[in-house]
Amino acid sequence: MTMSETSDVLVVGSGIAGLAAALGAVREGSDVTVATKATRPEGASSWWAQGGIAVSRDHPEQFKQDIVAASDGTADPEAVDVLVENANDAVEDVLLDTLAIDFDADGDGLDFAREAAHSEDRILHVDAATGKHIHVPFLNYLDAHDGVEIRDDTAALELVRHEGRVHGAMLESDGEVRPHYAGSVVLATGGIGELYPRTTNPDMATGDGIAMAALAGADVADMEYVQFHPTVALPDGSDGGVFLVSEAVRGEGGLLRNGDGERFMPEYHDDAELAPRDVVARAVAAEREATGEVLLDVSPLDFAAAFPGLAERCEEHGIDYERGIPVAPAEHFLCGGVAVDDRGRTTLNRLYAVGECSRTGVHGANRLASTSLLEGLVWGLRAGEDAAGRSVEPIEAPDLLERDPDLPDRFAADKMHRLRRVMDEQLGVERDPDELGTAMALLRRLKGEVDAYVRTRTSRSLYELRHASVTALLVARHASENGESVGTHNLVGSAPEPAAD
Repeated sequence: MTMSETSDVLVVGSGIAGLAAALGAVREGSDVTVATKATRPEGASSWWAQGGIAVSRDHPEQFKQDIVAASDGTADPEAVDVLVENANDAVEDVLLDTLAIDFDADGDGLDFAREAAHSEDRILHVDAATGKHIHVPFLNYLDAHDGVEIRDDTAALELVRHEGRVHGAMLESDGEVRPHYAGSVVLATGGIGELYPRTTNPDMATGDGIAMAALAGADVADMEYVQFHPTVALPDGSDGGVFLVSEAVRGEGGLLRNGDGERFMPEYHDDAELAPRDVVARAVAAEREATGEVLLDVSPLDFAAAFPGLAERCEEHGIDYERGIPVAPAEHFLCGGVAVDDRGRTTLNRLYAVGECSRTGVHGANRLASTSLLEGLVWGLRAGEDAAGRSVEPIEAPDLLERDPDLPDRFAADKMHRLRRVMDEQLGVERDPDELGTAMALLRRLKGEVDAYVRTRTSRSLYELRHASVTALLVARHASENGESVGTHNLVGSAPEPAAD
């Protein structure tokens, strides 16, 4: 009989949402296991968050208006209320009082920055590397807590469920797979960046939580809303070794210029460089196609002094930022995911989802800058508190077979290459409605090929490929079902037109 393990709450993922869920649950007296594929902090998306974390300050209504406006009017007002009304308290409780994060300050106290589509300075930050300055202290705090066990290099392959209730998950570590039973399971597995050839996400963002939840029967929503960050640096003008250039650089005065040296954003939107991300991403893509390149001009600011970390990365990659930083859009954030309520509860009993793998409704069709860390913190705490106190009831675990030879050489790599090509060409910054059916057919065929191997083999790479193919198919299906261009879901023929004089 396969050995099993138990905990009151199992959290899958170790970004800020997962860590907040663990904190919320352990505060309620539960023992918590955090299982994460990451082997170091850099493996979580939160580590890479640059801009910062937005708070309400003294103007919550204006914050709500900015979120809804950035979403193209599609954000769920009730979810926005939950986010904004809990923002200040959550940040003060966890980040300031519990973790004592040393946010940047000026002579008058905390230094609040502004990013695209924000109408006031409300973003707490640490240089342009806020994520790691929050993530490492958070990990260390929980790692030292008697009620929390953090298991790195551990992947969740499949949920253990029966008749609409989740009882745990099948976890793989060092090639060994065993069931882990829990009173509640919280999915916090991050985004889907590995589905695209160019992304700001860490290497392991294969949509695991979304796929596992969908395969178990949970509702998913808004999967067509894939946000592309407009300014990802391209060393040597190529796609290799890309890295994110924070929106805060444009907030401090950075300008976008095309290959002809012309500033173009005022022609696309009244807010120019600080227009919503979906608008800027489409404009950058259009200007790159028309003129060959787009450069982020940082000459209007003291770039090295204001963003020393980014300046250092440019130098490491051979980019002369004084000439301008070559940039392009890259997959950045999934606004949809597993459908949840205001406590992170999914449509399956005892299953929660938080952070980027969830669809809270806050982001609608397009996410406002610097709200992802906040959403992960607020919903993570609420979900962890709600998930606590449930009894553990082991059931018979699924039999994951290992009876056939290992996968053919390059099987997973070749299949992922095919998947990324479809996502890039047909489900990128713009989508052609006539090609979405073709994309679905290609992805369905690929998923079938992967499923045939999953029936007789068990390995992390194979299950990651399965999760990626399921998630990609969900993106394509939801995109094909939405005939309206809105936010990040932009159909060919409705690209931004230059504003009239």
